[in-house]
Amino acid sequence: MALSQKSQLLFCSLLFIFFSQSLSFNRSRPNKDDDIHDLLPSYNLPKGLLPNNVKSYTLSPKDNSFTVQLTHPCYVQFQDQLVYYQKEIRGKMSYGQVSDVSGIQAKKLFVWVPVTGINVDEESHMIEFHVGFLSEKLPAKDFETIPTCKNKGCQDSLLSSI
Repeated sequence: MALSQKSQLLFCSLLFIFFSQSLSFNRSRPNKDDDIHDLLPSYNLPKGLLPNNVKSYTLSPKDNSFTVQLTHPCYVQFQDQLVYYQKEIRGKMSYGQVSDVSGIQAKKLFVWVPVTGINVDEESHMIEFHVGFLSEKLPAKDFETIPTCKNKGCQDSLLSSI
């Protein structure tokens, strides 16, 4: 009788381990109907950090690292800031920030610089973008809506002054 109870306990333990790992795996592979833009606010990040052409994404439940696949690389104009999104974007999300970013670049004067981190400053209602040891803040309201991706980048402010 004792062996039977031990067998049942072992079987139940193995089932628990199997199902918990299965659930963990499913969270890292979102439903194709899930939209990362809807997930961002749960991390206190605005929906408009990523362009509208997201094809798919994965999010690791272990460390919140993510990979976003776009349908194609593209440009987005945020007020006076032109941003380039590569086809694959990676990083690690936590509440109010994204670290270890790769796949996003911002144009500064005539040079493209990689964005390495993003922070939400709730007090000033600004989004801070880190480029190495430098950073720049842009109004959070600029990121409330999901931006439209464009195949070519041009700064509207420069064109309007010509």
